Amino acid sequence: MGMGAGCRPTTYGFLDLQMNELPDGLSIIVPVYNSAEVLPKLVERLDPILRGCGMPFEAVLVNDGSCDNSWRVVCELASRHGWVRGINLMRNYGQHNALLCGIRAARYKTSVTMDDDLQNPPEEIPRLLAELDRGFDVVYGAPRKEQHGLWRNMASILTKLALQNAMGAEAARFVSAFRAFRTHVREAFVDYHSPFVSIDVLLTWGTTRFSFIKVEHDPRRQGSSNYTVRSLIRHAMNMLTGFSTLPLQFASLCGFLCTLFGLGVLAYAVGRFLLQGTTVPGFTFLASIIAIFSGAQLFAIGIIGEYLARMHFRMMERPTYAVHCKTFEG
Repeated sequence: MGMGAGCRPTTYGFLDLQMNELPDGLSIIVPVYNSAEVLPKLVERLDPILRGCGMPFEAVLVNDGSCDNSWRVVCELASRHGWVRGINLMRNYGQHNALLCGIRAARYKTSVTMDDDLQNPPEEIPRLLAELDRGFDVVYGAPRKEQHGLWRNMASILTKLALQNAMGAEAARFVSAFRAFRTHVREAFVDYHSPFVSIDVLLTWGTTRFSFIKVEHDPRRQGSSNYTVRSLIRHAMNMLTGFSTLPLQFASLCGFLCTLFGLGVLAYAVGRFLLQGTTVPGFTFLASIIAIFSGAQLFAIGIIGEYLARMHFRMMERPTYAVHCKTFEG
């Protein structure tokens, strides 16, 4: 595979080969963000593992608008290792958008995605591939023990519950950034161009054969995680409103319950008047009823607004990602 030291401009959403022409081999896809110091260690650990797999291989490092020297390091690694390829995005688009870019650039039949911070041990890759060979299309490497704090773990659980609804797959409870899958699955979302991306949901568009294995999850080698509680909750909301109608169904249920509650209040007021000849007294009672109904209405409007916002961004044809340059000719 020829490698170039320089970069050339390209457009987003490219595919290097037709899906049915992919050769046997392994593509490692890594979204990179502010990981200049750890990238050489990652490549150093990947080298013997990939060579031991006994098949052609490559590593696609997608620089997602890093603020440090990550892209320079990627270029240096690509010049030293013929199997390393680099893609530099024009700005930060998010981890899943960068992954989608790398998946579309993968050149071999099997793809593995992993984080850039060595929390996903490269030594576990052969175990993912062995599970994949049992007849599955997607295999997740679920951490045996999460290396996060209480709030981060709670936010992660919320995200996985949202993902389970969006995916409709039991394996959603064990999703992680460490996953192996058959590259041809990307045919199902080859024309996907929305700015809101969830790789795990997109994979369900092409297969229902999911599995997982428990793997080691090492401590982060550099800096702190870019996934905060807030970003995880936002990601969960993006999955729910971008790939599921559950919020709309929940809003409909709230409206139905409020209607039942209103009918009950009406029956109480009319019954009291007929039986006792008096009305229900009190400003507090009336204000409470108004607050309940207005709150339910605003809640439903807010959910509808989330869906309208996504339709708005889709109509703007905002790109999923845009590539500035890459370290290879393809």
